Amino acid sequence: MDKEQVILETSNWVKSKLEHEGTGHDWYHITRVTKQAKEIAIEEGANLFIVTLTALLHDLADDKVVNSEEEGRQEIKEWLHSHHLSETDIHHIITIIKTMSFKGGNNRAVESLEAQVVQDADRLDALGAIGIARTFIYSGSKGQPMYDPTISTRESMSVEEYRHGTSSAVHHFYEKLLKLKDLMNTESGKKRAEDRHSFMEEFLEQFYHEWE
Repeated sequence: MDKEQVILETSNWVKSKLEHEGTGHDWYHITRVTKQAKEIAIEEGANLFIVTLTALLHDLADDKVVNSEEEGRQEIKEWLHSHHLSETDIHHIITIIKTMSFKGGNNRAVESLEAQVVQDADRLDALGAIGIARTFIYSGSKGQPMYDPTISTRESMSVEEYRHGTSSAVHHFYEKLLKLKDLMNTESGKKRAEDRHSFMEEFLEQFYHEWE
């Protein structure tokens, strides 16, 4: 099976799984991340096939979306085996998926260029106007308030605290989103993050102005 066919079939499979996902990690998120990842891969000289497949598959083994990350990774492995990818490529893709998530800042730094590219593309979709919209969708889906001024911003968190502790949509800006600009890996990612970061700062300024 040629690479284009693998990508097409993988796209259709992921779409069938995430089309109706309700936390902001839906199929449209995947298409935006994949498009951005492919652009950055070309700019940075990364392996386009690995980057594209990983961008398509990355949320099928994320605990924000699935009950078991291990089961999600196993399902991805079986899918890639059935499409005759090499063990080296499968290991590369699974390693990226396993290490790219923020998880309250607890995950170790990604290693390969392809991992850096996909992580940057995913983080860019958490910034700017799209990032703001996704933050409020995610917080609403988890029953968190839009904003609660009595809550303190959490500085250091375990993964469990990050996922399940008391927070709000606006607090999430300080706990994750505003940190992402300085965590970008590639020069392309850093450039793309600048405007989106500035837009979020302007949004917060306006938000507090209206809140008061």
